[in-house]
Amino acid sequence: MEDLNQRGKDYQGNDLKEKIWRIIFLSDSGTARGFDITLLFLIAGSVLVVMLESVESVAAKHATLLYGLEWFFTILFTIEYALRIWVVRKKKKYLFSFFGIVDLLSILPTFIDFILAGSGHFIIVRILRMLRMFRILKMAEHMGDANVLMNAMKASRPKIAVFIFSLMAIVSIEGTLMYIIEGGVENTGFTSIPQAVYWGIVTVTTVGYGDIAPVTVLGKMLASVMMLTGFAIIAVPTGIVSAELNREMKKVSMDLRHCEGCGYDGHDPKALHCKMCGHKL
Repeated sequence: MEDLNQRGKDYQGNDLKEKIWRIIFLSDSGTARGFDITLLFLIAGSVLVVMLESVESVAAKHATLLYGLEWFFTILFTIEYALRIWVVRKKKKYLFSFFGIVDLLSILPTFIDFILAGSGHFIIVRILRMLRMFRILKMAEHMGDANVLMNAMKASRPKIAVFIFSLMAIVSIEGTLMYIIEGGVENTGFTSIPQAVYWGIVTVTTVGYGDIAPVTVLGKMLASVMMLTGFAIIAVPTGIVSAELNREMKKVSMDLRHCEGCGYDGHDPKALHCKMCGHKL
């Protein structure tokens, strides 16, 4: 609220700038929401154009149309980017923010394409601007759930790091054994220990490209053991994250504050007043 009041003082006597700022940076009115939703459709359309340009049959038949559409979207986004710079009060903060950089990168490739052919396809970064939908769809109330997930992931990092290190050690040993078993056989693909370790990773993760395969009985037996243990190994990181996620959810449920006025229990731990009745917590 303080920032809005300050902005109101900064834009006194410049109603147009204030209106444009509210439309572009806020979603507190029908016009602003309409602008944001239109922007999302334009971003999606521009990304679709870039994708279609990579399809040879479509590009050959509709090259002129796709080229025109790409410039149409680029000009619109350039105007929008210029407006953002014009109306924002802390210009440097916006220019070096995540969205500020993405907004710039979404228009640069088309201009650079004049100098470096093919660079226009990097304009696919426009899809990152779709992240603005979290603001448009009023999803801020879900950020608490996102924080729970992030905390669970952070708490899982040491355990997952140990798991990955142990897995790499096991795969290295098994890959070396496979090289000893299959290395002397022609046309098996086990030409070196790194190649055998690569095969071990592909096998344990149940990907199975099939580009390398054992042919001896002993090699097939070792491969069978690795395939079976692969199923159990895949479940380990899932269990680690699930346990930490369950722990975080218990913390959140314990931290929720109770309102004596209306009995509502879904308040943020730092809330001072009930969001349902306004009663002081």
